[in-house]
Order: sequence, then structure tokens, then C-alpha cells
Amino acid sequence: MRPTRASACLTMVCVDGKLSVTMNLGSKRYVVDDPAAAQEWFHARGWSDGLPIVVPTEALVRACLDWALMTPDQLIGIEPVRERVITAEKVAINAVMAGCLPMHFPVVVAALTAMLREPFVLHGATSSTGGCAVLIVVNGPIRRELGMDATFSVLGPGDRAAMTIGRAVRLVLMNLLDVRPGEVDRSTLGHPGKLSYCFAEDEEASPWLPLAEERGVPQHASAVTVMAAGAPRQIMNEWTTDPAALLDTYVAEIKASMRHYSIWPGNYAIVVPPQLRAHFDAAGWSKADIREYVFRHARVRRDEWATCGKGAVVGDKGEREHAALPDPEHLLVIAAGGPAGGFGAVIPPWFGKTSQAVTMAIGACVDCEG
Repeated sequence: MRPTRASACLTMVCVDGKLSVTMNLGSKRYVVDDPAAAQEWFHARGWSDGLPIVVPTEALVRACLDWALMTPDQLIGIEPVRERVITAEKVAINAVMAGCLPMHFPVVVAALTAMLREPFVLHGATSSTGGCAVLIVVNGPIRRELGMDATFSVLGPGDRAAMTIGRAVRLVLMNLLDVRPGEVDRSTLGHPGKLSYCFAEDEEASPWLPLAEERGVPQHASAVTVMAAGAPRQIMNEWTTDPAALLDTYVAEIKASMRHYSIWPGNYAIVVPPQLRAHFDAAGWSKADIREYVFRHARVRRDEWATCGKGAVVGDKGEREHAALPDPEHLLVIAAGGPAGGFGAVIPPWFGKTSQAVTMAIGACVDCEG
């Protein structure tokens, strides 16, 4: 491979008597004759996540930028701890590598913009030994435009948009912020969501308001919600239609996470598939009712740590009660999953309320005036 360098300068072209101005891409170019060699080139330099990548040609990168109406040097944000600059061009390169189509690119940009907001604590969430991943939940019309499927195997493979969007965010973290295992990423174990952890909410089949709308995004606007999250913990209850009893199963899993992992309160997410949603709807339970119930019941006493080998940290505080949620609004209730089965999932936070979930409208201008 032979590297070449192109400066980020303006190119002016006269077409039909009109002057057109475009911004050249500023990234280093590499010329390769063999596509297979390109794969090895990327792997050898740590520029992939271990899976094959799509070679980011200039045409593919420009297509992403053009779709989002972004210039190559447009600032997405600055990582606050090490002050790494993240531009649209660099994000587009990694999105192409992940397999994104141009129409996926605005979702990637929105997710990264949300992650760069102060409450998310990007550096802490991506460098911790705790091994969390970035959960991305997509709401609004863009789900249909991208053909996202919020039903069967919603937390698994198969959805092209979800898989590539989540992977693009991971590649950006690795290649722009050095969040690679053993470098900035100090995860002891990690979990599979570090490859891709993205899915859409099933708004059409839900009796409830979409997650993003509940969190302040206007109705019918497209948005993402990002959360520093542990691996999903699946639950099952097919033996009751009582909403309280169903939530007791979710609560039991949340309390298990508090005992076995972290006792500190933060954002939890629960995924509620159609069979369970039908029971809540029949009883007239809203998302607000669910949040309030979980807030009141997902609590453990500190001396419960002694039941799972952590008695040494109980001390004289055994009677102290710890809530999973600082308040009901810290529970993200997400409608998604296949149509059959009394299953659900609890997605725990990285480390209490150190990092907060952030919701961002897709296409929002964060620093615009007015």
C-alpha cells in the first residue's frame, strides 16, 4: 500500500456557468490493488473490531456526508478528557467500515453527539474495568425508513441498520479515541454488546408513548437514547397476567444485579415484549405506573450483600436500604421484542448514576443559536 496525503482545501468547479464549492476530504489515502490485503492492513493496525470491514473509499465516505448534508471538517464534538476532536469525515469513514449505508449515518452522528454530552461521562464509561457498552435505542419515523425490526430477536443479530449503527459507534471509539482492549478500554470481561448494542422501539404495537417522546423529544421526531449499559439479563414469567406480579419478576432481576454487581442507583432499562405489554395494557398500566412500581420495590438492604459473599463490606450499615433508581424517571421502559413468550429483559447501568442516559433528536443542532 502506498499512502498519499490530501489537504482539507476547497475545490471550486464551474458547472453551467455556476460556481460550485466542495470540501476535499483531509484523511490520508492508501492505494491497494488487492481487497483481501486491505482487510489485513486494517486488522494489523488495530483499526477493526476483529470482524471484516468495508473498505472506506472516498466515494462511500462522501455519500455518507452528502446524505447528512455535512462537510468533512464539521465538528461532531470534542472528547472532554483527552480533547480528541471528532469530525464528520472521521465518523463517516468508520461508519462505512462498519457497513453503514448513507441513510444510517445521521443516527450514528446523533448517538455520538449524545455520548459527548457531559451527563454521559464518555471517558469513564468507555475506560472502566466494569466493561459496559453503549446501548442505543432508536425512536421515531427513521426506524421505518431504515427498515429496523423491533420484534423477533431484537437484542440479537439480523437487523442490518441496528447492527451497523452500533458497530460504527464502537469503531469510532476504537479508532478516534483509542478505546481498544488494553489501551483506553480496561474492561476485565466486557460483553457482546461492545460489538453492537442498538435496537429500535416497537412504537406501532405499543400502547405507550415512545421512549424519546417521554424524555422530551417532540412527537414524530426521530431520536436516539444512549446509555452506558451492562449486558441484558433475560427474565420469564408466563404464569400470571397480574401487572404487579410481572414486575416483581423484573424487580427480582434488578435486585440480583444490585447484590451481585453494583448496589448504587442509576438508570436501568427494561425491555417489555408484546405478550407482557398486553397484560399491562389490559390492566390500564402506563409506563409511568411501571416506573413508580419498580422505584418503590427495587430495593435491597446492605446486609443482603452477605448472602452473596460480600459480607466484608456490610460493616455496621447492614440495615441501610438502597434503591435501584434515584427516582422513577431513571427507569427506561422500552417496548420491543417478538410476539410470543412471557419474556423480558433487564439492562443494568454501568456504575450507578455516574453516567446518565442521554436522549438526542436526530439532526439536532446542539450549539445553534436561537
